Amino acid sequence: MTCGVSSLAQQPSLDYTQWRGQQRDGSASGFVQPRGWPKTLTRRWRAEVGEGYSTPIIAGGTLYVFTRQGGNEVLAALDAGTGEARWRTSYPAPYTPSQPAAVHGAGPKATPLVHQDSVFTLGISGIVSAFDAATGKLRWQTAPPAEAPFYCAASSPLGEGDLVIVHPGDYGPLTAFDARTGEPRWTAGAGGFFSSPVAVTLDGVRQIVTATQDGIIGVALDGRVLWRHPWPGGEGSTTPTVADGLVVVGAGRPGTVALRPTVRAGEWTVETAWTAPAVTLYTSDTVVANRAVYGLSTRDKGRFFALDLATGAALWMGEPREADHTAIVKSGELLFLLNDDAEFIVARASRAAFEPLARYTVAESATWAQPLMSGNRVFIKDVSSLTLWTWE
Repeated sequence: MTCGVSSLAQQPSLDYTQWRGQQRDGSASGFVQPRGWPKTLTRRWRAEVGEGYSTPIIAGGTLYVFTRQGGNEVLAALDAGTGEARWRTSYPAPYTPSQPAAVHGAGPKATPLVHQDSVFTLGISGIVSAFDAATGKLRWQTAPPAEAPFYCAASSPLGEGDLVIVHPGDYGPLTAFDARTGEPRWTAGAGGFFSSPVAVTLDGVRQIVTATQDGIIGVALDGRVLWRHPWPGGEGSTTPTVADGLVVVGAGRPGTVALRPTVRAGEWTVETAWTAPAVTLYTSDTVVANRAVYGLSTRDKGRFFALDLATGAALWMGEPREADHTAIVKSGELLFLLNDDAEFIVARASRAAFEPLARYTVAESATWAQPLMSGNRVFIKDVSSLTLWTWE
């Protein structure tokens, strides 16, 4: 008797259920590369969904979109093929952004999470909610913080086992909630800021890595802080990118830094593997591909860059004035860059130079949300609408 795996089981998953993809590393889901990149993408549908820069997510054939409509935060489930609504649920969430943040509106910025059979959200004022993924029924919700965060809450929830982990409220510490009941299991570290946590395995130990207001930390699944590296929290931080045992983070004043946490005889140490102080980051996260770190530096009004993953040496710097922000997705030897001016760029993950293959305009308003890439589809959230584009 011959054992085998069905062709269905071998198909890559098209699900994209959390911030920056299934592994939270910026990877596309089930990417289907065309024979050649067309001159234009095909628009399949467009739907008005509400304000905000939260990334839509997909599980099965259902899209989940988290937005603001008036004084409410709204979670909607849409048919991924048609854009038609399956259900919609909302709750009151009055919020007035501070003057420095007003340009980006009062819509939510954290990406939802599909975990087990629920959808979890973090609202712009720091409210954590759990909804039934099939019906939208509210399962549990935290109380609004006594004081709303000055710049907004933007930490995207992370699922790990029976826990949902996030920086809630008014920049609260890393908090693990029971996914079923919403009861806090533990808290760890200082308060968070804009960065979202990631779950990774370092030196054989599964842990949560996040940026707080005074350090980058690794936290065991029981809430113990395993290691900590000092970090100027006022500078913020990108979402940590982890590859080859390195934790890559970036901000303004410190630039981009690679840390190497290791454990020996139960004791953790953190070595600074390299620093690239000239490559400053703000809201744009990085990806690792082809043994290099790719991103958009704030220098010179926005320049794409590539750094050698092992050494931090600059491989190339792109032209200045590219964008204020870009959201990067990767797949194999390709990069997909969505600039805030609605330009969507397909490029090679080259170590030699910035090598764009195609450029498309995918919206009529600002695009600060991460694109959702699944199969031959890219879902683009602009200021108030969601659009499905395909290339075959």
